[in-house]
Amino acid sequence: MRALALEGTGGLKHLSVREVPTPVITRANDVRIRIHAAAINHLDLFVAGGLPGVEYTFPHVIGSDGAGVVESIGPAVRSVAVGDRVMVNPAISCGACQSCLEGEESLCREFRVLGEHLPGAMAEYVVVPEENVAPVPDAMPWDRAAAFSLATLTAWRMLTTRATLRPGETVLIWGIGGGVAQAALQIAKLLGAYAIITSGSDAKLEAARAMGSDAELNHARSDVVAEVRRLTGGRGSDVIADSVGERTWQASLRALRRGGRLVVCGATTGPMVNIDLRRLFWHQWTILGSTAGSRREYRDIVRLAGLGRLWPVVDRTVPLDRAVDALARLAGGEQFGKLVIEVTP
Repeated sequence: MRALALEGTGGLKHLSVREVPTPVITRANDVRIRIHAAAINHLDLFVAGGLPGVEYTFPHVIGSDGAGVVESIGPAVRSVAVGDRVMVNPAISCGACQSCLEGEESLCREFRVLGEHLPGAMAEYVVVPEENVAPVPDAMPWDRAAAFSLATLTAWRMLTTRATLRPGETVLIWGIGGGVAQAALQIAKLLGAYAIITSGSDAKLEAARAMGSDAELNHARSDVVAEVRRLTGGRGSDVIADSVGERTWQASLRALRRGGRLVVCGATTGPMVNIDLRRLFWHQWTILGSTAGSRREYRDIVRLAGLGRLWPVVDRTVPLDRAVDALARLAGGEQFGKLVIEVTP
């Protein structure tokens, strides 16, 4: 089958469309999906660069998000049938450990993500457990279905489970051009929060305003901390959603109210930060990490997608042969929304 695969790590130069073995069903609960469309995440850039502690078997197929048609199923599969339109939850867990039994699959010690630890969805076929497959809402086109899962699941867990964002609270969301930030904005408005968003692009700020943001800050020329303080009457933000990392860390802390919650799901500008512990305990901040989500949380967002809510924004769709160009666009921060790859025309 054709797939976007790495022949080594060290950047996009090692990534190309190539022929790789077609995956086969090996377990009774396996589902094989013929992928129509797949979506790019920042994770794909990190995988191409090489992640510490992750060992790959080359060629390694990238891509966490995908949607397509069920092509074949294992003998124990009951929830989907051949021919169903489905999308993939890329968060794979063992299903049997204490965390999984408690419904906290993303804390599973064997937790893995498609395209990172396992062969990904940027291919003509992918095999995943039945538990990681969900129906595509009838009205949802392939590009939106492909772009839905990882970013929406990540943002949902960040704001609902981890930060417990409540109606009337203020949330600051950094970098509204990305999929997680856009999903976070949609979720914040669903929860009845006041959403402040940032971008270095006025065009992206204008697009976010059309999505329902309450205040927009250009972090390239504004003092975000001062503006957040002004917008909150000097109090600071109740919740801050940050996937940027090193570049925004200190500003996030300074913009956080006493007793506020900072929730982090990524580190696109670097992983190493400093904190003054005296400020941490004096202001009684809560700093939270968040990764992907549980099966229950995935069912929650699929239900909302079926109601026509939480649909991702798609920047553009390109054919598989232009996937590396799309990744370069993401690396340059040019996109507003998800970049989707048409795998099967």
